[in-house]
Amino acid sequence: MKQVGAIIKLIRVKQWVKNSFLFIPIFFAGEIFDTDKLLAVFIGFCIYSITASAVYILNDIKDVELDRVHPEKSKRPIASGAVSIPLAYTLFTIFLLASLSLSFIIDIHFFYIILTYLLINLGYSAGLKQISILDLMLVSVGFVLRVMAGGIIADVWVSHWLVIMIFLLSLFIVLAKRRDDLIESKNSGKVLRVASQKYNLDFVHSILTMLSAIVVTAYIMYTLSDDIQRQFDTEHLYLTSIFVVAGVMRYIQITIVENNSGYPTKILYSDRFIHFTLIGWALSFFLIIYILKA
Repeated sequence: MKQVGAIIKLIRVKQWVKNSFLFIPIFFAGEIFDTDKLLAVFIGFCIYSITASAVYILNDIKDVELDRVHPEKSKRPIASGAVSIPLAYTLFTIFLLASLSLSFIIDIHFFYIILTYLLINLGYSAGLKQISILDLMLVSVGFVLRVMAGGIIADVWVSHWLVIMIFLLSLFIVLAKRRDDLIESKNSGKVLRVASQKYNLDFVHSILTMLSAIVVTAYIMYTLSDDIQRQFDTEHLYLTSIFVVAGVMRYIQITIVENNSGYPTKILYSDRFIHFTLIGWALSFFLIIYILKA
């Protein structure tokens, strides 16, 4: 049972929540109640989760030495010795082949997205993650690909506004995570991430400030844009901005005041204020585009 538990931990089931980005296009398209499309996106979510697990396994194999000196990552299955490297490679191969074959069966364009995601992450693991700034960009592109994949499977249009906002928001969150790496490196005196050596707190704080301002501005412009107002037949989407502003402010507080931005998924699962902003935003958006519009 310990081996099974270690494997579940290795494939990062808790991280699969990131793949819920596939549901964003169908929600914004106002077609969340189309059961056929919703089922198709759910299948895509499962396939993307398998793909992401393959990437997590490969990254853990490549980063095993760095993980062993990290106060938290040293507890990961490969770094701790709970899962052997040969077994990890076997699991990686199984998940890789499953994701490629299933995505090809579902939709050829979805297959291309999965393949692109895999190639980016293979390059990331092979050394691109050691190039500062590029490492942030590649992770953020991964979230944009999730949204595009969701749009392809559901056969709905993905707004350029949506692509811009997802890219900027993910860049903001990834940079906040890098800040946590800098704090950990300073406290431990060890290099925890090669690319982070070319960042410092002043740089990170400046970019976080810039990105947070752009994210909020982009969202407000999105809600006020003529094409979006025509699409949803409402002028009231700007009211949802209050939850976006509150959420960004809370994340900055977690990052700079509490020094606790190293694990975004953990924040998503545990922070009650973030829960409030996400639920408030989703409910207000849902009310405006699904209920009041009807």
